Amino acid sequence: MKAGKIWGQTELIHANGVLEFHRIEYKAGYKCSEHEHEFKWNGFFVESGKMIVRVWQNDYDLVDETLLLPGDFTQVKPGCIHQFEGVENGVAFELYWAEFNHNDIRRRSVGRSVGAKEYNLHGEEVRRSKSVLGKGSVLS
Repeated sequence: MKAGKIWGQTELIHANGVLEFHRIEYKAGYKCSEHEHEFKWNGFFVESGKMIVRVWQNDYDLVDETLLLPGDFTQVKPGCIHQFEGVENGVAFELYWAEFNHNDIRRRSVGRSVGAKEYNLHGEEVRRSKSVLGKGSVLS
């Protein structure tokens, strides 16, 4: 579905639980609102025309401006105020995605070798259960 905007129009191509993919047509001399996303990254790939992407940095008083030409891509981190502006009429693809933490693990214990007594106890339990449950059964 296409949605008209003051700066052009956007069309959702695909969305699922981890990303959104939009095609945007933007007009020279127009810009979108200054905004931020709490969790989503925002990527811009320019197919035609020229676009400026502005990012207000959180750590210092500076606005980064990136001029995108056809074939260029840039991305904005979550929590950064940003905006795009059309320099020439064009088409771009806008991506939104959330990144998961690759170190997302909370250990309850530490991996270790199994002591002989513990090994023999569990080994016997497994041997008994296989004879009762059969191949491929799961112990609770």
